[in-house]
Amino acid sequence: MYKLFVVDLDGCISHPFQSPDWKAITEIKRLNNESRENPNIPKLTICSGRPFPYVEAVAQWLDIDLPVLFESGAGMYDVKDTSLRWHPSFTEERLREVIEIKQWLKTEVIDKNRGTIPEFTKHTDAGLINKDSKAIDRMCHSLVGYIETTYPAFEVHHTDISINIISKKANKGQGISWLCDLLGYTLDEVGYIGDSSGDVPALSIVGKGFAPINSKDVAKNVAQVVPLEATEATLYAYKNLIEINQG
Repeated sequence: MYKLFVVDLDGCISHPFQSPDWKAITEIKRLNNESRENPNIPKLTICSGRPFPYVEAVAQWLDIDLPVLFESGAGMYDVKDTSLRWHPSFTEERLREVIEIKQWLKTEVIDKNRGTIPEFTKHTDAGLINKDSKAIDRMCHSLVGYIETTYPAFEVHHTDISINIISKKANKGQGISWLCDLLGYTLDEVGYIGDSSGDVPALSIVGKGFAPINSKDVAKNVAQVVPLEATEATLYAYKNLIEINQG
């Protein structure tokens, strides 16, 4: 029985830098609302690499009333009591290193690559955005070795438009495990949809993982590939979990 459906945002709930598919989003919201009365419909929440303000806004779109995870699972926001929590592994030492990494990124990567901006408001990790996927690939290739050597407690993930440098002990898999402990779910009772390398730790541990057709191969290799893109794929996956629950 699947009791929880966790969704990534970029590439799953919507395509980055594109107007959302409001029709599909409205249907996902409707199912989430019905989950409060129908036990065959898993409850809905979010686990995204995006910072808190964006994740909190999308939670409003979807009328989510469970805690949501942001910054790749290192941060948790509870919409019911407006509380923020940080993953237990995120220590003062990790915070000091994040501050250093952000400073290095600005001078050595962001300032030297036109069209690149930092992901503002992030607390537990360092991220940057560029609409040019080739620029993302180039920057990612140049910084992976530096991070691995200088900050071994961190790892690098990227999508077509972003790079995230996160703590190895506070990735999406750790975040979902943390959330399940809080809510009283087992990982086998969780479905998850994600599209990039940062989603692999979550896709690898949940009861059922999905990847939209627009996903990176690394995500497709550990999940059921849905032959639809982004929001439509997420709606399809949600309905698939409901069908399984209904027998």
